[in-house]
Amino acid sequence: MFYIVVTSGFIYLMYRIVEQGKLLEVGRKIVSPSSTDSQWVQFLSSLFHNLQHPLALLLFQIITIVLVARIFGWIFRKIGQPSVIGEIIAGIVLGPSLFGLYFPDMKEALFPVASLGNLQLLSQIGLILFMFVIGMELDLKVLKNKANEAVVISHASIVIPFALGIGLSYYIYHQFAPEGVEFLSFSLFMGIAMSITAFPVLARIVQERGIHKTRLGTIVITCAAADDITAWCLLAVVIAIVKAGSFVSSLYVIGLALLYVLAMLLIVKPFLKRVGDLYAKKSNIKKSVVAIFLLTLIVSAYLSEIIGIHALFGAFMMGAIMPDISKFRNIFIEKVEDVSVILLLPLFFVFTGLRTEIGLINDIYLWKVTGCIISVAVVGKFFGSALAARFVGQNWRDSLTIGALMNTRGLMELVVLNIGYELGVLSPKVFTMMVIMALVTTFMTGPALDLINFIFKTKDVIIPSEVKKNSDFNILISFGNNEKGKSLLRLANSFIKKETETANITAMHLTMSDDMHSYNLEEYETLTFEPMVKESKKLEQKITTIFKATNDMETDIADIAYQGKYDLVLVGLGKSIFEGTLLGKVLGFTTRIINPDRLLDKFTGKEGLFENSPFDDRTRLIISKTKTPLGILIDKDIQKIDRVFVGIFSVGDVFLIDYAQKLIYNNNSHVTLLDNNEHTKNNFIVENALSAVQKNYQDNIEVIHPNEINKPFLQEQNLIIFSLETWKKLVEEETSWLTDIPSVLIIKP
Repeated sequence: MFYIVVTSGFIYLMYRIVEQGKLLEVGRKIVSPSSTDSQWVQFLSSLFHNLQHPLALLLFQIITIVLVARIFGWIFRKIGQPSVIGEIIAGIVLGPSLFGLYFPDMKEALFPVASLGNLQLLSQIGLILFMFVIGMELDLKVLKNKANEAVVISHASIVIPFALGIGLSYYIYHQFAPEGVEFLSFSLFMGIAMSITAFPVLARIVQERGIHKTRLGTIVITCAAADDITAWCLLAVVIAIVKAGSFVSSLYVIGLALLYVLAMLLIVKPFLKRVGDLYAKKSNIKKSVVAIFLLTLIVSAYLSEIIGIHALFGAFMMGAIMPDISKFRNIFIEKVEDVSVILLLPLFFVFTGLRTEIGLINDIYLWKVTGCIISVAVVGKFFGSALAARFVGQNWRDSLTIGALMNTRGLMELVVLNIGYELGVLSPKVFTMMVIMALVTTFMTGPALDLINFIFKTKDVIIPSEVKKNSDFNILISFGNNEKGKSLLRLANSFIKKETETANITAMHLTMSDDMHSYNLEEYETLTFEPMVKESKKLEQKITTIFKATNDMETDIADIAYQGKYDLVLVGLGKSIFEGTLLGKVLGFTTRIINPDRLLDKFTGKEGLFENSPFDDRTRLIISKTKTPLGILIDKDIQKIDRVFVGIFSVGDVFLIDYAQKLIYNNNSHVTLLDNNEHTKNNFIVENALSAVQKNYQDNIEVIHPNEINKPFLQEQNLIIFSLETWKKLVEEETSWLTDIPSVLIIKP
């Protein structure tokens, strides 16, 4: 009553005040909307005005850019390329090279010249945050351990392409350098552009190929880290020289830059370390502490900008001197990376794409020059790194692999090129040629590594050497979280408990490559497997481990299972993000259309197999891609597997008896077979398989019929096993007793 009286009373009061207020308008020349315009026309006019507002336009640009970048990133991941390549291509597609060429009016409406300043500023903020993350990803301790080999290879991979870049600039300066740009400035930027290696992309490729724990992987990560530090210091010097106009006058800028670096190392770094030590053991970090670090980042970027060596160097420097505490770095990476990589970096790619006009390369001669630039880049970086690696004692296979990886340029190259473009050192034609070079050299990394492996008849290390290829029974467990992993391990152990000499269990954890950072890779791997190792000791079961960063978990599970010749793959059932919500019923349907994997399956004819699938998308994809026997565990905290219920609903389910026999022999389980259609009596295959088990384990196996199933019986069971086809049929028919069942193992033969 109070609510009704108060709200209605004051609403009436406001109405009366407004009515009386209208009397105050007399003599104030109030202009009313034209009486000739309908309310609908007024609404449309207002709506159009809102669409033209700078903020609305910027938000619409961001929505378009992020969507297009994610789609292209997904496409390129599917063809085995880094997603950054797809995002760069997305930027070029949205620029004048394609979108602007065929839809100039739409391109002008979406990216009017007046709005590009906002995009540029936001993209620069994104780059500052990204360079902060890149600095944090560097593990400087690795440089100390491998300093000799890494310095030789990385510096050779800089000085050789740098010299070749300066040599190339001698031949193209007269024709392609902008008016008023000195040869020194032009040649230095061509040299530094040839010398860059994309550390983030290289680190992801090393992780995804499973060579991060090998000697080769350690060396190449160290080389890339040393290359990154050296190249960014060189870039700061080059920018100083270009802005100052000559080397002598740039010495003042370089002197200030050295003072800035010393202040960061001797004053700021100890201060940050002290703050880090104070909060290292606390469960969370206060916002005031986060504010200190982020403010220091902004001040560092600001100082490096006004000194004249670019704000990005200050951001990189700040990241490099962050406290060497994994927890601290993880927190800041998590806070910064998602916003910078997902939201702001695509703006940089599109802004680069708007500057890149492929149409400027409009004759054979210009394409020949572009080809020459690509050739010089590959010869300098690829072969320069490979020859240096060979000189310090690497074999030819590893040397060429190092060369192929160091030739990866990616996003870091675009950063350098954009700086050169903004300083007026690179003309639009040269900028476009160099962007094409960056794309080609990054794109070729994967195929080059595959070719090297093919020539030397080797494969990237993924399957552990401990896995016995000739053993009787190998089980691969793929787990995401620890609790599900331990349940899968207990189940796997029940299948091979008494066959430790002739069987093997491999525990595998796959993580998205975007979530991994090279500086804490080993620590993250140790923490991930720690609960599994403890559980294996409790079970007295030896396990081998696989840890891998990936962009396509489902495909990797299938490939590793096939390459390792595993006899059974065990995974946990995932859950749909749409499960149990009204919105989910709508989105769950639309994901058949907007989910790229579902769309791909539709085109390839696989979608029909799973139109009524009771599984989430991830499990559905694993089922469709895995060629080896697959077990999907619906886990209800399974602790023991003493009583097992196996459903035989068709002749095709006969293979389940083999798994029942393994549980009886290794775990002394009591198995109850459900004979749904009298197959144990009327079918020769099922009858023979069952009689063989009953002959040896008569006390451990019994057969029941559907009318004997009840709730007390189901509650006594620890595990129920069905074939994939039977499970799909039971779920589709909404079998009532499924609501009372314990943990379920669904097996696809």
